[in-house]
Amino acid sequence: MSVVLMSDQRVAAVPVRECGEPLVDVRAHGALRVDPRKADASGAFAYLRQGVLHRLLHAQSLLPDGMRLLYVEGYRPPGLQRRYFEEYAAALGRDNPGWSPARVRDEASRFVSPPEMAPHSAGAAVDLTLVDADGNELDLGTRMNADPVESEGACYTSATNIGAEATANRNTLATVLSEAGLVNYATEWWHWSWGDRYWALQTNNPTALYGPTEPGAI
Repeated sequence: MSVVLMSDQRVAAVPVRECGEPLVDVRAHGALRVDPRKADASGAFAYLRQGVLHRLLHAQSLLPDGMRLLYVEGYRPPGLQRRYFEEYAAALGRDNPGWSPARVRDEASRFVSPPEMAPHSAGAAVDLTLVDADGNELDLGTRMNADPVESEGACYTSATNIGAEATANRNTLATVLSEAGLVNYATEWWHWSWGDRYWALQTNNPTALYGPTEPGAI
């Protein structure tokens, strides 16, 4: 499967023209269900850029009756993103001693973005899934954050080794989020973004609107 990875130099080459849009707490709006599984002491997980939240709300309005988005994680401080990436890359390196450092970096970026490019650290990305009217998660083929090895590639958005119901639900999720302008990272069905470098590359925008930011900087 050919995927433009977050480690691709084409992503790094996209310039950022930081628009200064604020990070906002999606819990304060109240329209999205927010899952606590990624909650942190600072509440950073519940923040997104205002423009991303606006588009998520639009996407939710396009869902069939009886379905809602379930928000799991948005903003991720750069230090936390760096730790996630380094730990995962180190584990891959230990498990695959014959890989070059460049391959370790590329393979790691299928699951965790390099910190300098990470859409989560720009407040531009969200990990989410679908629930029914009672808040029960729907079948989307794998657990959220299943890595490519664990899931035998079923975490890839276009994977064919999942059931018909999961495929239909992924298609529904992709349809409404794409209509709202977000783009998917194809190795993770749950990861969608808007305004970041990856989004700019995928949509032929000359610049990204959001770059990595520290808590409280915006």
